[in-house]
Amino acid sequence: MKFATCDLCDAFKDDTSDAVRVLPPVFQHYGAVGHFAGPVRTVQCFEDNTLVKQALDSPGDGAVLVVDGGGSLRKALVGGNLAAAAARNGWAGIVVWGCVRDVAELNAEQLGIRALGLNPMPTQKRNQGHADLAIQIAGVRVRPGDWLYADADGIVVSAAAIHS
Repeated sequence: MKFATCDLCDAFKDDTSDAVRVLPPVFQHYGAVGHFAGPVRTVQCFEDNTLVKQALDSPGDGAVLVVDGGGSLRKALVGGNLAAAAARNGWAGIVVWGCVRDVAELNAEQLGIRALGLNPMPTQKRNQGHADLAIQIAGVRVRPGDWLYADADGIVVSAAAIHS
């Protein structure tokens, strides 16, 4: 899919419907794919990646998993094994409002990954969290079925698929 987030924002700069939203410029790039897009699926969890693993172990069909990890910088919600599963299962990308780990392994995967940063500490498995619900990433609403577009300039979320 060919797009540029700057072009998407130019096209919708006067739109007041909140159909197109931009995530804050706080995400770091990981993974071998720097330019990715797809329909959104969501997980909300805090320092427990049980549902993240469950999602990424299932067929992605070109979707982007957006993980609301509460912005925690204390534990990594995605590591090399989950990134490999995501790439193997056809996910376009992962956006984590939290940390990731195993940077060399992440960067080897044909997958787009954005996260707040790195932390080598794994999560605990407590089977807590929620999947497929509307979440907030730094005050920006993200819902299952939205579309996410990520490139070197930023991350755009829209209520429907758009093309520049």
